Amino acid sequence: MGEFVRLETSDGIGTIRLDRPPMNPLNTQVQEELRDAAREAAEDAQIRAVIVYGGEKVFAAGADITEFTTTTYQEMTVRAAALSGAFDAVAKIPKPVVAAVTGYALGGGCELALACDWRVVAEDAKLGQPEIRLGLIPGAGGTQRLARLVGPAKAKDLVFSGRMVDAAEALRIGLADRVVPAADVYASAVELLKPYLNGPALALRAAKLAIDGGLSTDLASGLAWESQLFAGLFATDDRIEGTAAFVEKRKPKFTGR
Repeated sequence: MGEFVRLETSDGIGTIRLDRPPMNPLNTQVQEELRDAAREAAEDAQIRAVIVYGGEKVFAAGADITEFTTTTYQEMTVRAAALSGAFDAVAKIPKPVVAAVTGYALGGGCELALACDWRVVAEDAKLGQPEIRLGLIPGAGGTQRLARLVGPAKAKDLVFSGRMVDAAEALRIGLADRVVPAADVYASAVELLKPYLNGPALALRAAKLAIDGGLSTDLASGLAWESQLFAGLFATDDRIEGTAAFVEKRKPKFTGR
């Protein structure tokens, strides 16, 4: 368990909890603790789904800008790859992952939310990539994941302007998947994940790998990748149980094996 990031487990859900008040700024230490928590969540077989959560007041208001004032180009060439890699560790958790967003998700905070499969957003939340206002651009997925999620034109609007969007606009453009009262954000994230807790874990893993991997390649390569993953599931106990349950007209009892 890190100083600012911890992994909490309850009823099959792992919660990666950011706790660096008051705004959860993402400094180098938080970055590395986030990477460790993501790896632990990925490897723990008892965790079937994951929530990334900053608490009741704020998700994460971005990078710790005080670090940037003295950082050299040479230093940032190393740090930037490490930061992007930490968020990649979240994106590559082979399980359903939802960001539970309260308050602000700005800059690196928005990029962290983008690394999740879904985003449950508070009605009063604000999201954005304001790096342009510092003479910078997003450096941990904001230009890439955002464009894939909302399209290049809308991504350029947000990145070029650095403006924040409210929850209603985030939902409209696809940046948010659910908008709920702030007090209900975490509970709504849990409800979103419940259908997957007793599901076929290896098939869910394969589905996530297929979709995410296909987005980074051409159609023919994506189809070949999908075929390999599909065929591999015929070696699982859950495929045997799922197909037998269908034929026998009963509910399957998946074991995740």
